Amino acid sequence: MAGYEWISLTTDYGTFDGFVAACHGSIAKIAPQVRVIDVTHHVPPADVARGAAVLAQTAPHLPPSVHVAVVDPGVGTARRGVVLVTPDGLLVGPDNGLLIWAAEALGGVESAYELTVKEAVSSTFHGRDVFAPAAARLAAGAELSDVGLAIDKDTLVRLPDPVVTVGDGWLEAEVLTVDRFGNVQLAASGDLLRGLGSELMINGTVSAYRGATFADVGPGDLLVFEDSAGHVAIAVNNGRAVVVLSVRPGDLVKLAIRQ
Repeated sequence: MAGYEWISLTTDYGTFDGFVAACHGSIAKIAPQVRVIDVTHHVPPADVARGAAVLAQTAPHLPPSVHVAVVDPGVGTARRGVVLVTPDGLLVGPDNGLLIWAAEALGGVESAYELTVKEAVSSTFHGRDVFAPAAARLAAGAELSDVGLAIDKDTLVRLPDPVVTVGDGWLEAEVLTVDRFGNVQLAASGDLLRGLGSELMINGTVSAYRGATFADVGPGDLLVFEDSAGHVAIAVNNGRAVVVLSVRPGDLVKLAIRQ
């Protein structure tokens, strides 16, 4: 295999401890020439869906890479460690649904491998001892058969698809993520906004306006727009939509034409 010049890391490890540095170190020992991009290490602890969404929205904008993602509440159990092969890169991590959305964003899963671990490893830190070393070997040009055994891609664990429902003059969708600015991203594709008017109601009680950027509404007003990832999103000009709407990932939000 030709290998890769880049590895990306997405985890829920945070940056107050040495976990991320240890993963960097595992990579550097095996493939010191490979460069590492830290996508984020502040996925909420054990929030697999949030990690999956962040990775899926980021990976297509990175150079061809081996993408390592570790949000792994099942670490040390019988859950598999896997490598997913896509047209635009490899994904390495636990088989808990974390990797699938990113694989689809990179062109779809072409094949899959279960990682084989021959040496003793920590039962609680597979990011350092399993996933980072496997990614480093693959980036350095190792064959997929050197790190794992081929498995049926149809057996991979999938997260439930987020809820999106569309009606005449309305749409209802699950909150996918909330960013650090308090913007609320829905699972609905931005092109679904074309069926709605410029003046909207959110959950039947809160007025909002359609626009393209934050300054399209006055300070404190709610804006419904298509965000940079192509999703419907809700923001407040100079405010935090998540506070105004009092929602969190997984909640349903309904947008409707204001009557």
